[in-house]
Amino acid sequence: MHNWLSQEIVEVLEAVWTNEERGNADAAELCAVAMTDVTEELLATCERDGYVTRHNGEVKLTPLGRQTAGEIIRRHRLAERLVVDVLGMTLEESEADACEFEHLLAPNVTDAICTLLGHPRFCPHNHPIPEGACCRQTEERVNSLVTSLDRLNVGEQAQVAYVSADNFPRIQKLFALGLAPGVPVKVHQKTPSYVIQCDETQIALERDIARNIYVWRRAINGAA
Repeated sequence: MHNWLSQEIVEVLEAVWTNEERGNADAAELCAVAMTDVTEELLATCERDGYVTRHNGEVKLTPLGRQTAGEIIRRHRLAERLVVDVLGMTLEESEADACEFEHLLAPNVTDAICTLLGHPRFCPHNHPIPEGACCRQTEERVNSLVTSLDRLNVGEQAQVAYVSADNFPRIQKLFALGLAPGVPVKVHQKTPSYVIQCDETQIALERDIARNIYVWRRAINGAA
């Protein structure tokens, strides 16, 4: 739907989405978020085309705008996840590269990348990734290279790809325990709690935490 949109409109929709995530609909704040000059003419075009509504200095997405912006945001944040987790780029590099890469992603390619990455819920900046149809399917069509830790079998080894959680103290605690991207892990037990070997340390994890740790299943096993 949004493939024919101008880059300026895409940037406006991304900015409005981001502001709404922050609980802010102030039109004056769009310029600080958008990567384009948010002019009155541009906002009027977005309003005329049915993507936004404007009232008392606030700009909000319409249902059409939310659907369109959600697809754009999903592509961008999956592209960030891809360039960081697969291509090994830094968070600082990911933003610019994701902006370029997202424009190359057709809907079917986006779903394929999402499945490849194990349907991540958060981008590297810990912003939520809008759910796609592939995320709602109960049966995966291909084996993911990246999967959550709770899907590993006892005795299976892998390598931490990223930690996906909306709890920053939890992320910091996991990193303090050594569970950082690139670290090899091995599952020792799955009940009553998860116990994994991380370097020279055994760590016990609750199931919901194990679900938020994503690993390269073939990073070690495939190289053996």
